Amino acid sequence: MSVDGLDVLDNKQAIDTHAHQPTSEFLHDAGGQMMQDAADRFGTDLETWSYEEMIAEYHDVGVGRAVLLGWDAETNTGNPPVPNEYVAEVRDEHDDFFVGFGSVDPLKDDCVEEARRCVEDLDLSGFKFQQIAQGFDPSAPEHEPLFETLEELGKPVVFHGGNSTLGACAPGGRGLHIKYGNPMLIDDVAARHPDLPILIAHPAYPWEKEQLAICQQKGNVYMDLSGWMPRYIDDQVLQYAKSLLKDKVMFGTDYPMLEPEPWLEQFAELDFSEETQRKILWENANSFLNLD
Repeated sequence: MSVDGLDVLDNKQAIDTHAHQPTSEFLHDAGGQMMQDAADRFGTDLETWSYEEMIAEYHDVGVGRAVLLGWDAETNTGNPPVPNEYVAEVRDEHDDFFVGFGSVDPLKDDCVEEARRCVEDLDLSGFKFQQIAQGFDPSAPEHEPLFETLEELGKPVVFHGGNSTLGACAPGGRGLHIKYGNPMLIDDVAARHPDLPILIAHPAYPWEKEQLAICQQKGNVYMDLSGWMPRYIDDQVLQYAKSLLKDKVMFGTDYPMLEPEPWLEQFAELDFSEETQRKILWENANSFLNLD
């Protein structure tokens, strides 16, 4: 199977920079009721399936690798994490496909030690934060020791950008605060830690302009297009992706919430040159993730 209009995918070089587990560890255990709220809002089921099925789905449309993200929002949500050991085990079982990213809960006393363990013991390749679920402001001074450590470790960091569907339409949104998804909070981290590579996940609705400004001004900040189907992405984001930020924008799905085939089919409809398609679909990610 191939995607019409994306001949650049013939060699399975594409890299999805934003994928979650299609299993109960993420969808049911870590996600809990707030994940069920999101599924109910969009009329989807929290169906689970195997990693073998996931990888076959990606390979069918020319995607050769995916970043598999850890998750730990236990302090703020009460839900168990997707353990970093688990992410490392899945990565090891499919090391030609998955790039493993750990997660640390910034509200836990041992977050700095856990960050070091992710790299030094588990050999994970980066870190993922979901500030809304984790309930923290990354610009707050109490988190400086953690980000100093991450900069020292030299691994890239993914921050959530924009609103979140977690807790959608529930009373009080399950107590989650969308203000923590404002990318201006990430700008403070980028300014203080210029050697920390940062990827802002998702077009950061309703703060897309702030996100574009940060990516343009901070050399260590990038963004991906995950979490949104391409035809719903803001026109200004797409214009920047094909021009001023074509070296800083990456492909991502937010799997299993969005799957690669329909995402790539819509991406093929956009007016991107083959050069820019290659940059967005894998060249920028190769550089950011140091896969070369």
